[in-house]
Amino acid sequence: MGAEVVVENLSKSFGKQAIWRDVTLTLPPGEVSVLLGPSGTGKSVFLKSMIGLLKPDRGRCVVNGVDIVRCSERRLYETRKLFGVLFQDGALFGSMNLYDNVAFPLREHTRKSETEIRKIVLEKLEMTGLSGAEKKLPGEISGGMRKRAGLSRALVLDPEIILCDEPDSGLDPVRTAYISQLLVDLNAQIDATILIVTHNINVARTVPDNIGMLFRKELVMFGPREVLLTSDEPVVEQFLNGRVRGPIGMSEEKDSAQMALEKARAAAGHHDGSAEDVRGIVPQLQPTPGLPERKGARRRKDRVMTILHTLPPAARQGIVASLTPRERFHYGLAEHDAEGYGRISGTVPTQP
Repeated sequence: MGAEVVVENLSKSFGKQAIWRDVTLTLPPGEVSVLLGPSGTGKSVFLKSMIGLLKPDRGRCVVNGVDIVRCSERRLYETRKLFGVLFQDGALFGSMNLYDNVAFPLREHTRKSETEIRKIVLEKLEMTGLSGAEKKLPGEISGGMRKRAGLSRALVLDPEIILCDEPDSGLDPVRTAYISQLLVDLNAQIDATILIVTHNINVARTVPDNIGMLFRKELVMFGPREVLLTSDEPVVEQFLNGRVRGPIGMSEEKDSAQMALEKARAAAGHHDGSAEDVRGIVPQLQPTPGLPERKGARRRKDRVMTILHTLPPAARQGIVASLTPRERFHYGLAEHDAEGYGRISGTVPTQP
């Protein structure tokens, strides 16, 4: 099972410029989470701070009992081995073929024989749909293939945590869908904790178990996907709907005069040209048939049911509506209960 990541009051600035402050969230073990936010909100900086490539100003980031903000270089080096990172461009070495790119971490950080390395590399290339492409150079393949090669390399040390920095950037919708399915399938197979930074609304709506959003140098929300997908928080609603009207502007935050003008135009019946409201819970992407059930999805459902009574009504209704009759019985819900008020107790029974 993947490791839990606990972030508490993490803050980062460059000089006098605050990037974000007092970010607190927990990445549940083995679950898939997404971090959203307008351009320039420091999402990539957050990923780099999580693995110690950048030093936060204050706060904690604890992985397996190790606070990577304050630990020694030696402990940081060892803890980083728990992470696999997919950078935006794949970050492949242009002079190496895909085989050597993927083998690089094994040669750098282990004492495995070339026979063992070959077995692992070919296995990871097959897992990401790149069998037969191991001799190609990065410049000879498509952007989507480079992303998958970068993911293969991120997997070779069998990480407990996978960080993906905009895995969909530069990809067309079909290849974005392929990458999304690949990440869900990987989670089903290796049960790793996954955090995806993305601008892609479809990815955010269909892939993760949990969603968070950075805005105005703060973490606006982080929690079960149903909470954000049904939220009426203005910045969340605007971002998920891709609307012009709302607190997000070209330079991230609109001033009060612009906000007042937009409200007046809306009151007068002017449409801002954005898409219609798509708020609501859509089905979550499932593993490819033949792969095991995601263990993280089951743990997540158990976890969410223990906090069901604390969630907003719309989120609660969406969660309960997604349950099968057997799950309703398992969690102590009445058949007619649409909002989760029929819970027999505040605890989740053991899995049948």
